[in-house]
Amino acid sequence: MGIFSGLMGNAAQTDTAKVEEQLEAVLVASEQVTSAFSLVRDLIVFTDKRLILVDKQGMTGKKTSYKSIPYRSISRFEVETSGHFDLDAELKIWISSSMEPAETLQFKSDKSVIAIQQALAEAVLQ
Repeated sequence: MGIFSGLMGNAAQTDTAKVEEQLEAVLVASEQVTSAFSLVRDLIVFTDKRLILVDKQGMTGKKTSYKSIPYRSISRFEVETSGHFDLDAELKIWISSSMEPAETLQFKSDKSVIAIQQALAEAVLQ
């Protein structure tokens, strides 16, 4: 169900060992992946040091963007679950003192956004 869930716009929890292998060039020597979620080709990765958003671009996915957000820089975050007319759930992340969210992630499932919000809360609130 993980692949099907990802194709439907739901984030699916991913094997952390595989993600660590994929991000070998991005991670620092002592950094470990604590949890990861895949969304079609993209990844939301929680390490013991930061949040990494991996955005594969283009038809082949060869071009990849890695957005790194240290947990200490996250000032707040917001979860908006889906409703009757608005079917998408959202997670918004603010950095330091910015007025607008630095990142807005959309999901088709409340379960996905709640699981990611829990991982984010655990990382930021430590």
